[in-house]
Amino acid sequence: MRASRLLSALLLLQTRGRMTALQLAEELEVSVRTVYRDMESLAAAGVPLYGDPGHDGGYRLIDGFRTRLTGLTREEAEALTLAGLPGPAADLGLGTVLATAQLKLTAALPAELRDRAGEIRRRFHLDTSAWYAEADATPHLATVTEAVWRQRRIRVRYRRWKAPQEATRTLDPYGLVLKSGRWYLVAARQGRVRTYRVSQILRAQVLQDGFERPRDFDLAAQWRSYLADFDARRLRGTAVVRLTPRLLAQLPDLLEPAVARAAQDSAGPPGPDGRVQAAIPVESPDHAVGMLLRLGAEAEVTAPPELRALMTRTITALADTYREPTTEP
Repeated sequence: MRASRLLSALLLLQTRGRMTALQLAEELEVSVRTVYRDMESLAAAGVPLYGDPGHDGGYRLIDGFRTRLTGLTREEAEALTLAGLPGPAADLGLGTVLATAQLKLTAALPAELRDRAGEIRRRFHLDTSAWYAEADATPHLATVTEAVWRQRRIRVRYRRWKAPQEATRTLDPYGLVLKSGRWYLVAARQGRVRTYRVSQILRAQVLQDGFERPRDFDLAAQWRSYLADFDARRLRGTAVVRLTPRLLAQLPDLLEPAVARAAQDSAGPPGPDGRVQAAIPVESPDHAVGMLLRLGAEAEVTAPPELRALMTRTITALADTYREPTTEP
């Protein structure tokens, strides 16, 4: 365990440059005192390691030093084999680069690990696209990617839901996110971070102006925050429904995860008729009707009254439509 930690510390310093003891401790998940001991051990082993005193100090390797201690374990080789996603890489213009990198990695592996990596590729395939949906058309993804890589501002013509439906924006592109086969641009506008669906970009132009990307910006954390905020803003209403136990168990296959999870978490004990009562988050009444009709006769809306009334009118109109005889053309 300690040898692995020493190697990890050495590789961190090699890839990131100067790091403080606190930064190393956080990365390695150990105490600062342990870092001090590890640095002493590396120096005693002949690693050209220097410690700079002071508030802005830290540990660093002598310029030009590179370690060759980069051997992979079997588990690490297997994980890297599964990490390559050729579809998204090709979208970003990195398909050839990824293929070349995988060839180099395979060639560098010992025979045992190379055979193991081949077995992984033959037994596992990663597909990031969503069911029942086609991937977005993203003709401007290459332009957006260029702006992200070069850290250049970008001017886009963007289609949005609210009026005016088309708007021109100048953005600081922080990063790209792939979610269920759809690309999203995370960018700052006037200092505020927003998310834009790349397929809704009608025109894009990379500008000559650069921008300063915040050093502490965490793309993954920002995306998680965006998803949580999106659900909170979207699912503002609540519907109370009575469900059969069979339907309750099937909800993860019928409704989006947040809604199905809320229903199952709030479900009470079965009543005299065997049904359970649950509360589910909903958007507008019109949207809720379409979602709840999908559940069929094994779900009954009991509240709010306006949603139940809208369900009644919709179901009555649907029954009238099918009650009339079909007219032959």
